[in-house]
Amino acid sequence: MSKGKGKVAKKKQPASDRKQYSYKLVLSDTCAVCKTPCARGINYLSRMRQPGSVGKGVPCVLTRTFG
Repeated sequence: MSKGKGKVAKKKQPASDRKQYSYKLVLSDTCAVCKTPCARGINYLSRMRQPGSVGKGVPCVLTRTFG
């Protein structure tokens, strides 16, 4: 029985060394004119069209950067 053939486990990076995404918050007027609307933006836009709604924005996938 040889132990040379087997799966080699990769070592996980510590959480502090991993790249983390950051998204910009956009308001409903930005979602309304977006050329590639996403499901999150469309949902947020429909909620903001209701009378009396208050929103602070939604993270936009198109503005994703490594932070």
